[in-house]
Amino acid sequence: MSWKNKDITPSLPEVYASIDVPQTGSFWRKLWAFTGPGLMVAVGYMDPGNWATDIAGGSKFGYTLLSVILISNLFAMLLQHLSLKLGIATGKDLAQACRDAYSKPTVIVLWLLCEVAIAACDLAEVIGSAIALNLLFGMPLSVGVVVTVLDVLVLLYFQNKGFRMLESIVAALIFMIFLCFSYEIAVSHPSFSQIVGNLVPKKEIIVNPDMLYVAIGILGATVMPHNLYLHSSIVQTRDFEKSTEGKRSAIKFATIDSTISLGFAFFINAAILIVSAAAFHTSGNQQVADIHDAYHLLDPVLGVKMAGICFAVALLASGQNSTLTGTLAGQIVMEGFLNLHLKPWLRRLITRLLAVIPALIVTLIYGEKGTGELLVLSQVILSLQLSFAVVPLVMFTSSKKKMGEFANSKLVEITSWVVSIIIIVFNMYLLWDTLM
Repeated sequence: MSWKNKDITPSLPEVYASIDVPQTGSFWRKLWAFTGPGLMVAVGYMDPGNWATDIAGGSKFGYTLLSVILISNLFAMLLQHLSLKLGIATGKDLAQACRDAYSKPTVIVLWLLCEVAIAACDLAEVIGSAIALNLLFGMPLSVGVVVTVLDVLVLLYFQNKGFRMLESIVAALIFMIFLCFSYEIAVSHPSFSQIVGNLVPKKEIIVNPDMLYVAIGILGATVMPHNLYLHSSIVQTRDFEKSTEGKRSAIKFATIDSTISLGFAFFINAAILIVSAAAFHTSGNQQVADIHDAYHLLDPVLGVKMAGICFAVALLASGQNSTLTGTLAGQIVMEGFLNLHLKPWLRRLITRLLAVIPALIVTLIYGEKGTGELLVLSQVILSLQLSFAVVPLVMFTSSKKKMGEFANSKLVEITSWVVSIIIIVFNMYLLWDTLM
């Protein structure tokens, strides 16, 4: 069945088609015009929720789980390609596509699940930023949580300067995280032969139940449901030709942008695990699974002064970055599913308060230990929501009636379903194990 509603309000109307794409010019000029959305999506793959699983994997099992980070990233590259293709080929983001295809009760349920996932994701960002402020400035966790409300005002200020400004801030923060972890790797002196050797999956990952559990945690924390909604929307900020040829070109350049950006996310996730393996696993500190522990142990274990500070600065940058994209995803989801247009400041304030209130209660009652457990809970909630975003995405992009000539080829369709089933099964296993 093709789309029911042909005339829809564009996704993020205030920035829709606001960035020029040159019709003529070199390959590099065109690629530059499409560079940005991929970086905003890549942020979700290196948010504070991923840190705990990567630290635990490195400290407990050394470099063995690097292959899992690589496989997770390859899965992410495929799913983000499908997401951007949906947005460019149909002019609808994933939330609008769901509203068009499903009954009203189904749409309401999908919207509520997505809002819960975005609040859970924002929870991880709030906690990550609060922990970073605590580590860097000794700010109490509860005060750090309240300070993160100010992010909303900063975001609104910069969004009024244009979408390119938002993309530039995200790029600068990713570059800061990249520099911090390049330094961490340099001072931790990892074994490069082991790094290369462990990019190939080892049988023991499946055989060892403890290792399999952490591996599934890494996979579950990697693919973020809200990113699939976000990407299908923000690729439409580019003013490309709406002809078949124009869309084909846009999909090509947006896919290059997305794949390179997710390469950065792979480097940063791998770097967290590598530093944890080199600093903790090899020195006998194999029970480090907590951001606080990692920060306090880095300097004495590595024997350098700046390792812990760099770690905390990268964590703060990661939390701020994820905040930018999480609140934007909230706006896309509400407008797409419900066709409800709130003022941006009100929408962002609601999203942030949904995350801040539980984080504040937990930090006041349980302190440091509670925030660690809340981080884990946020990842479980995200795991639950994932299949509700992945399955419609693969269905829509595989449909010739909905996508026309841009529908997935048979090979891409089969690969997408295999990847989706692996992700869903692993997430269900993780959820069952956590609850039991």
